[in-house]
Amino acid sequence: MSPEENKALARRFVEEVQNKGNIGAVDELLADRMVNHSAPPGVPPDREGVKQLFTMFRQAFPDFHAVIHDQIAEGDEVMTRKTFYGTHKGELFGIPPTGKEVKIELIEVLRVADGKITDHWNVVDQLGLMQQLGAIAA
Repeated sequence: MSPEENKALARRFVEEVQNKGNIGAVDELLADRMVNHSAPPGVPPDREGVKQLFTMFRQAFPDFHAVIHDQIAEGDEVMTRKTFYGTHKGELFGIPPTGKEVKIELIEVLRVADGKITDHWNVVDQLGLMQQLGAIAA
């Protein structure tokens, strides 16, 4: 696939899985042996773990949505800078609902092969999220 096709695949993941909550699309967009190199503790670093993670986020933030700001693709990799937005209405990592609106900045890198995402890495402002939820002092 071309770098532009890889970017389109990354955008489709954001739209289908993250914004629409279509967890079933994970099987179509991620390779069978996909590895999430940035899986949080307790979440399997595979395709099933991705389903668990976004199901958990959708329950914690029912209005969860992502906005893509930038994408760069070279070879088989796509870098995306995006922001997640949502209102904390369900438990997240043991933190009870706060009703607070959150904004989570992140950068991710995806590797693509044969039209599917095979690898995922990201850098997320987890400290900022915990501060927004009041779990730790700002």
